[in-house]
Amino acid sequence: MGKIKGAAKLFESNLEPILGIAYGVALRLTRNPADAEDLVQEAAVKSFCGFHNFQAGTNFKAWFLRIMTNVFFKRCRKKRCEPEIVDLEEDSALYLYNKTCEAGLHEASDNPGAVLLRKMDAEHIAAAMAELPLEYRIVAALYFMDEFSYQEIADIIDCPVGTVRSRLHRGRRILQKSLWRVAQEQGIVSKHLNTPRLKENDRPNDLQRNIQTA
Repeated sequence: MGKIKGAAKLFESNLEPILGIAYGVALRLTRNPADAEDLVQEAAVKSFCGFHNFQAGTNFKAWFLRIMTNVFFKRCRKKRCEPEIVDLEEDSALYLYNKTCEAGLHEASDNPGAVLLRKMDAEHIAAAMAELPLEYRIVAALYFMDEFSYQEIADIIDCPVGTVRSRLHRGRRILQKSLWRVAQEQGIVSKHLNTPRLKENDRPNDLQRNIQTA
């Protein structure tokens, strides 16, 4: 009995500091507060039952979030969630650059994407993240919102680091449209812009530089 209580206390001491992060990740996965809470609770039960498999001294946060994402994906399979299909070809790598140019943000800074993002709070960015297809949303959320490393994300979603990099790169391109749409809906930029688009070759820097602070 004492051994069980000791294990429970140790588990709680590891879990409590990461509950906020876990809920944030769950919310970006489920896009619903009640579902997010339920997901964290189920993951907590499963991780406690499997706590004997956790290696002391390793990354408990990554271990727990991996269990939680597995629970989420299992739920999706039960619900027969349809894969989200996105046409990436229509999203120029300079989409946000062109839009911020049209909005006149280039007159104030040589990094207009950063200017735009500074005008958006965490809720605005989270709303844009929520529009991403699941496989890109989880990687982008872990990297941008929760600041996990490539290796930590790879451990959490159980895939090679190269896959994480690829999904993050493609997710950035999709995210540009979501960010711009949210900025328009929130009145951060005007919806009535009618200036010419710049061609991708007009700007030598990759657009990732403009959204790296997201």
